[in-house]
Amino acid sequence: MKLRLFPQEPAGLNLLSQMAHQIVLASATLAEILGVPAAEHAKLVEDMHNHEAKSAELHFALLTHMRTSFVNPLPREDMYALSRYLNEAMEKMDAAAELVALYKLERLPKRAADQLEIISRQAELTVDAMRGLNNLDDLEDYWIEILRLTKRAERTHRVWVADMIADMKWAPYARNRDIANQLVEVTKDMRRIATQVGSIIVKES
Repeated sequence: MKLRLFPQEPAGLNLLSQMAHQIVLASATLAEILGVPAAEHAKLVEDMHNHEAKSAELHFALLTHMRTSFVNPLPREDMYALSRYLNEAMEKMDAAAELVALYKLERLPKRAADQLEIISRQAELTVDAMRGLNNLDDLEDYWIEILRLTKRAERTHRVWVADMIADMKWAPYARNRDIANQLVEVTKDMRRIATQVGSIIVKES
């Protein structure tokens, strides 16, 4: 028998899923930013700011929903943690986009695209996982896959930094390292979300 906390998808889980979807959209926007000349960054960075603003709006909507709802699908502290990690991941995506524009970077190593691919996949999995939090039996594979993707992201980050040290002078290295650090921190936020889901699975077992 599947472990089902509530028979229907509550509004709070839909809000969490929408927050994860903003990260999917942000990944696509950042990929666009990395593929255009610096003169075209401003419009795309504004799009990224809009993704971040929407994420914050959803985060506060969830907080309001938890305060005013008589029954929540999960303990409030779990829902708050999931929402906070999603919003922090979005903030780091926004920061990465802004740094690319501020530094007028027109090309980043292929490792940047690799990290964005990982982030996008993590976010896509998280969209479905947030909707499925009332069917916890379905989420163990999600938990494991996110951890696997994060390990891959951390390896990519180490190789990216090593390559930059070998190939770049100090100033371009420092600028590129800032972007690399933001992106790997996004993958760690996605891992924190999966770890929180794992904790929920264990508590509700």
